[in-house]
Amino acid sequence: MARFHPLPVAAVDRLTDDAVALTLTVPPELREEFRHAPGQHLALRRTIDGTEIRRTYSICSPAPAADGPHTLRIGVRLVEGGAFSTYALKEIAVGDELEVMTPAGRFTLEPAPALYAAIVGGSGITPVLSIVTTLLASEPRARFCLLRSDRTAASTMFLEEVADLKDRYPERFQLVTVVSREEQQAGLPSGRLDRERLTELLPALLPTAAVAGWFLCGPFGLVQGAEQALRELGVPRTRIHEEIFHVDPAPVVTTAIPAHSTVTARLDGRGGTWPVREGESVLDAVLRNRPDAPYACKGGVCGTCRAFLVSGEVRMDRNFALEPEETAAGYVLACQSRPATERVEVDFDR
Repeated sequence: MARFHPLPVAAVDRLTDDAVALTLTVPPELREEFRHAPGQHLALRRTIDGTEIRRTYSICSPAPAADGPHTLRIGVRLVEGGAFSTYALKEIAVGDELEVMTPAGRFTLEPAPALYAAIVGGSGITPVLSIVTTLLASEPRARFCLLRSDRTAASTMFLEEVADLKDRYPERFQLVTVVSREEQQAGLPSGRLDRERLTELLPALLPTAAVAGWFLCGPFGLVQGAEQALRELGVPRTRIHEEIFHVDPAPVVTTAIPAHSTVTARLDGRGGTWPVREGESVLDAVLRNRPDAPYACKGGVCGTCRAFLVSGEVRMDRNFALEPEETAAGYVLACQSRPATERVEVDFDR
């Protein structure tokens, strides 16, 4: 069960003009709870003027040793008008305590002796840095190709960390960089990595059919274009893993909720049944009665509120977090689900 714990800030490292890395100390009694797979993320919460806000940030540090993580490191990029990212870049200091949820997310890789690849944009490097660092250190027969896109060289997050990987694993780590807003002296020509360009570029970089897993992370447009390019190149959808860092706000939903609709939810071993008010999602109805229900972004992106639909029907406004296999198996995003039947039952514990 996801829970929040206060973790002290051990370091604040400036990565670029608009991005920092925060290192959090994990006390011995919480190391098992904060054990994470490479690629998972943390939700952080803060209360501003009586309103709680939550934001999700990927862990960039590698998977921990047997005794669990002593520290956790996340990357935070400034978002224009962002309540939490502005706070992180301008106010957070060593010694501060942050409210941090235990790790979540399924954008992960179990190390195996195979070839893997990632296409990332901007801060999308964050979870992939954890994935590739863990893979190359733990599996000597694994190889990884990283294709990363950034606006400029100066805006590139974790530049030194990625360069260090290239130095440590020159035979097993292939790095290709593209910038969209300045010319490079070497490497690929500048410009966006869209579907057309990737369809032409990828077969020249590596044997696409031999890649055991593709990891796409970054803005919605880049991830969507990369997926389309891979499918055109014949890559099975089961080998494509996606995590989107930003999408535009969802449009206002006018779908009517059936009269007298109720939601029954099981959470942390306890259940309850409550009415759903007009305009509410399943998560909203549960939160009014169980404020410990798990969520982070409420935008259909992070997947923290994933629940199993036991009975009834729901309509999901949008879904950028669940794989087709998950939805086919009966999982939904509670933050995006609205009752389509008078009775809906979900289970957050499955």
